[in-house]
Amino acid sequence: MAGGLFALLDDVAVLAKAAAASIDDVGAAAGRASVKATGVIVDDTAVTPRYVEGIEPARELPIIRKIAVGSLRNKILLILPAALLLSQFLPVALTPLLMLGGTYLCFEGAEKIWERVSGHGGEEASGDEGTKPDEDEITRSAIRTDFILSAEIMVISLNEVANEPLLSRAVILVIVALLITLLVYGVVALIVKMDDVGLHLSETGSGATRSLGRGLVHGMPRLLSTLSVVGVAAMIWVGGHILLVGLDDLGLHAPYSWVHHAEEAVHDAAGPLGGVLGWVTNTVGSAILGLVVGALVVAVVSAIHRARHGGDVEPETPR
Repeated sequence: MAGGLFALLDDVAVLAKAAAASIDDVGAAAGRASVKATGVIVDDTAVTPRYVEGIEPARELPIIRKIAVGSLRNKILLILPAALLLSQFLPVALTPLLMLGGTYLCFEGAEKIWERVSGHGGEEASGDEGTKPDEDEITRSAIRTDFILSAEIMVISLNEVANEPLLSRAVILVIVALLITLLVYGVVALIVKMDDVGLHLSETGSGATRSLGRGLVHGMPRLLSTLSVVGVAAMIWVGGHILLVGLDDLGLHAPYSWVHHAEEAVHDAAGPLGGVLGWVTNTVGSAILGLVVGALVVAVVSAIHRARHGGDVEPETPR
């Protein structure tokens, strides 16, 4: 009887260890999947603060909360089931789908560069100054934008864990959805309210505290501008890397081989800095491909717009 009890306890211990290992594996996989989507996360974080420009300070956080809830709904109720079904029954479609999203990222990044170079950006932002922003429309627009970026994040994450069992994939993607939504909109809320915090410190503080407050107030426009630049760079780099790897997976090995050989050559020649400079080489190669593809798509979209509207119409991002 005692032997049976000890055997049962041993079995329970083995099951507990297996469960703990499984939890660790899921957590590690969720972490890897989240890291793979970093470029899109940066873009999402850079884009969202624009939606509360011109909104009363008291309404900024409630609107961000609504957008965050809509983002989580996008990821878990719409994108997750579709992505899981696709990975289970038509996994060969994952790479082309991922490449389609990568092409969109390249297009969006190249379009933003073109807007800055040509001076056509920012026209849509200027509306009637006396018109009060429609919060419901702002929220719907932001959630539509988020859907595209969330779909890309989830597909990138799914591609990283495609070999996991179906249930593990579902759990991992739910964790990724929660973590990324909390991260993105937590940072967005912090960014949006940082100038208010700085203003409060500059008015009520003294000495170093007041200087910190003034620094926050003056520094926020620069931070938002930097975030915008980083977001554009991340879109082009991540989109180009997705295309590079996707082409290799589909049998077109040359572009990936060129970049990989260049990365290895730099790594071997750079000594102690080989790892960093090799990564930079890979990133630059990916960005070049992303910029070329993005520019081509911008040219095609612009030509279609001109043909349809009979004039010189700039392409609009389908957000």
